[in-house]
Amino acid sequence: MPKTLIKNARIVNESSIFESDILVEDQFIGKIASSISDDTARVIDLQGQLLLPGCIDNQVHFREPGLTHKGTIATESRAALAGGITTFMEQPNTNPQTVTFEDLEDKFDRAAKGSYVNYSFFFGGTNDNLELIKRLDINACAGIKLFLGSSTGNMLVDREETIRGIFSNTEMVIAAHCEDEPTIRANTEAAIKKYGENIPIEMHPLIRSREACYQSSSRAVELARETGAKLHVFHVSTAEELELFDTHLPFAKKQITAEVCLHHLWFSDEDYADKGTLIKWNPAVKSASDRDALWEGVRGNALDILATDHAPHTIEEKSNTYLKAPSGGPLVQHALLGYLDKVEEGAFDLETLVQKFAHNVADRYHIDRRGYIREGYYADLVTVKKNPHQVTTESLLYDCKWSPFEGHTFAYTIDKVWVNGHLGYSNGTVSEDRHAQKLAFTRK
Repeated sequence: MPKTLIKNARIVNESSIFESDILVEDQFIGKIASSISDDTARVIDLQGQLLLPGCIDNQVHFREPGLTHKGTIATESRAALAGGITTFMEQPNTNPQTVTFEDLEDKFDRAAKGSYVNYSFFFGGTNDNLELIKRLDINACAGIKLFLGSSTGNMLVDREETIRGIFSNTEMVIAAHCEDEPTIRANTEAAIKKYGENIPIEMHPLIRSREACYQSSSRAVELARETGAKLHVFHVSTAEELELFDTHLPFAKKQITAEVCLHHLWFSDEDYADKGTLIKWNPAVKSASDRDALWEGVRGNALDILATDHAPHTIEEKSNTYLKAPSGGPLVQHALLGYLDKVEEGAFDLETLVQKFAHNVADRYHIDRRGYIREGYYADLVTVKKNPHQVTTESLLYDCKWSPFEGHTFAYTIDKVWVNGHLGYSNGTVSEDRHAQKLAFTRK
């Protein structure tokens, strides 16, 4: 691979913004300095554009195998690349579910053939596979995923002794979807009794309620403290849950971490009237006051990681009535742009965006040499420029061909994206010459 010399970049990295050049040699960042010359390198002059480490999304659903009418590893990773996400960790609720070693290896094989960006997968915990989790190599994959509330794929783990067993028998990060299933079922039955089949979408945050979220999250946090498990709570959606997380410890010393997704920071229950089931997610988008509290958690030390929970469904599926419309939506192509819009609005700063959408993800999962702009690290890089553009159906790379952001004008445009030193996206064009790699981990 020829060398690339990136000139006059405005780099956002490790809590600072500074101007510098970067020399990319083969897959890696070879040198970072204020002025670099190399007659053998291809020169790209950024003229002061922002240069960020590639984003790492630790929560996506790319639907392969078994649900490929919604999306595939190839189609969705291609959209992620165009959105500045250079690494993903995919969830186990596919068909078959990723709950055996064979099915985990099958996913890695599929990604090796189809992915446009770097990849790993979560191994799914069930009520019956504790012995496999005990045998799983600590560096085999991203971590263990537990659905402590049911969602797409029905991988609910609801046996208390099994949950305790998993928490007590792995050194890997346990990523948990936390919603209390009995509460949700009772709320659903009450809504059916009142509305029949015509439940209004505005009931979603009352059915999958704040109480359901808090009950499940609090139990998981309590058990993690009791057992010493490495717990990561996915997609926090309520103000109440923020009190569960230690804001006094530095991130590097946290055993229990938490994340928030773009849709919970962008939308509120006021948007159901306009967006309908397009913004039906699990956990549900809740109130504007919850959204405000979540932003406080991002600016502070309660919420450690930003993610997408990218989960495409066809527009036909999403157009169903409340009970039949699946939860989830496509986000990877627009997540970084959405977070940059919030930087423009003053909700938080660029340094925090990079910290929580790159650095902290790499550190939490002990990813080998990614998530930072450092000499010797893989050259996963993203440039963005101020260039307002409107999201149109024609611009979407998702296989499902819809987005909750259609019609919105983003302030920034993703200009260039490098994956392992290869320019994979430039000026709106995706390179079909793929250089994605399986993630390596440095856990002991």
